[in-house]
Amino acid sequence: MSTGTTIEAGEAAEAAIPELVIISGMSGAGRSTAAKCLEDLGWFVVDNLPPALIPTMVELGARSQGNVARIAVVVDVRGRQFFDNLRESLADLDAKGVTRRIVFLESSDEALVRRFESVRRPHPLQGDGRIVDGIAAERDLLRELRGDSDLVIDTSSLNVHELRAKMDAQFAGDEEPELRATVMSFGYKYGLPVDSDLVVDCRFLPNPHWVPELRPFTGLNEEVSGYVFNQPGAKEFLDRYTELLQLIAAGYRREGKRYVTIAVGCTGGKHRSVAMSEKLAARLASGGVETVVVHRDMGRE
Repeated sequence: MSTGTTIEAGEAAEAAIPELVIISGMSGAGRSTAAKCLEDLGWFVVDNLPPALIPTMVELGARSQGNVARIAVVVDVRGRQFFDNLRESLADLDAKGVTRRIVFLESSDEALVRRFESVRRPHPLQGDGRIVDGIAAERDLLRELRGDSDLVIDTSSLNVHELRAKMDAQFAGDEEPELRATVMSFGYKYGLPVDSDLVVDCRFLPNPHWVPELRPFTGLNEEVSGYVFNQPGAKEFLDRYTELLQLIAAGYRREGKRYVTIAVGCTGGKHRSVAMSEKLAARLASGGVETVVVHRDMGRE
């Protein structure tokens, strides 16, 4: 028995199945900005599409004779009566061989509360409660989807331009790379990045902060970087962790994981983590992994 979303065998030979990106995440975390960025990159974007209609949207794109080659769909709790259908739709897409990716926009409770208060709007799930009640309900609803996402972007400390830069870095290329990595330096005193897949701790190395002539500079400075990598164990750590990442990257490719965020931390995110992130990113790039470097906390002191 065929359904309305099935592409007939004769037509399938001519139909090119569009590339699909599903954008979801927390309300107030930047879904609209991410969608607008993809639209500017030439994607066909549909906002708040009921999940049950995603396979139909893909079929229509396949019938467009190549005019709709890339589709981005925003799915969120505004369509909560349809949200339970998302997993069934994803299974349907997988069965039809559709290449699809899920981008999840994340943010801290504090950042989300500030954003809702600044625009004086209620959270879509708060009902008669507080904004934090709506945020908690949404996190619970989206927990499983977040775990299944290919790319998680934490926008807690990002402005609109920085979020667009992240989306551009991931989607602006003409050809899809096998694996893309974001190497992010951070300071432990500002908290762990919530979108990290792997965390590296550089606090075992002496801190250039305590060297008066190095304190004003960052890990981008050659003297600071030289100081860090002249410490016992620094070069060995870089070598061995690079080897470990090569092993992990091979596994990610086999499992179809396209994105990885590696968080490299030190106390303040200014010296050691910055220097290590730069070297680590260069090693990954030389190994064929398209790499973006972000220094989250540099300049916060």
